[in-house]
Amino acid sequence: MKLTIDTDTKSLTILSSKEEKKIELYSDEAFMMLSEFWLKVGWNQKYPYTFTWMGRPIIQSPEDIVRLQEVIYTVRPTLIIETGIAHGGSLILSASLLKIMDIPGRVVGIDISIRPHNQKAIKDHDLCAFIELIEGSSVSEEVVKKIESLIRPEDKVMIILDSNHSKSHVTKELLLYHPFVSLGSYIIATDGSMRNLHDVPRGNSSWSWDNPAAAAEEFAATHPEFILNQPSWLFNESTLNQNITHWPSAFLFKNA
Repeated sequence: MKLTIDTDTKSLTILSSKEEKKIELYSDEAFMMLSEFWLKVGWNQKYPYTFTWMGRPIIQSPEDIVRLQEVIYTVRPTLIIETGIAHGGSLILSASLLKIMDIPGRVVGIDISIRPHNQKAIKDHDLCAFIELIEGSSVSEEVVKKIESLIRPEDKVMIILDSNHSKSHVTKELLLYHPFVSLGSYIIATDGSMRNLHDVPRGNSSWSWDNPAAAAEEFAATHPEFILNQPSWLFNESTLNQNITHWPSAFLFKNA
């Protein structure tokens, strides 16, 4: 595909093997098209690896951070379970929101291997009282039983899947963890943009099918109690209606 931006005529020309299409540069369609390639180039250049949340690297795009904040604020969970810890930025984000909202909640982070310096940084953080770390595979029987034991009857549970992003692993996580999700809350399978990144220099051709979005879409097709959709924007004075996201097909909302 070839994109040609003409600022004189204020147009964007899209040339593919099937057709040539010319659209207005200052249009919703052009914005979405350019954003798609901005996401690809930005990911390849590790742009999401430049952000922190309250001192800890978070490795997410700014929009995904803000959209997740909107969802947590709306749902107001008392227990947020996150598979995949890395540097801990996402745990700190969730903990900070619980503190700001004055919710006596907890954030549980699971990782198959928590590097000592990251574990120390999280435990030394101002928000460590909100956070519990579990080292082990997110799909192991031992870890799943541990999570089950931490859930109180009154908890409103949200789950964020951000560990191994292979389709098979995310499918296992969805099957194991979805029973814990509270009515009116979400299980979120992050980083489905892998399917759009399979052809970038840092990508992998297998990602076109082996990705979290594929797992979430198949899960939703067989679990009608969950709706796979983009959460509504809480504020919108534009004509746009789609997230610029590395998390397509991520939000599974439990409505029954």
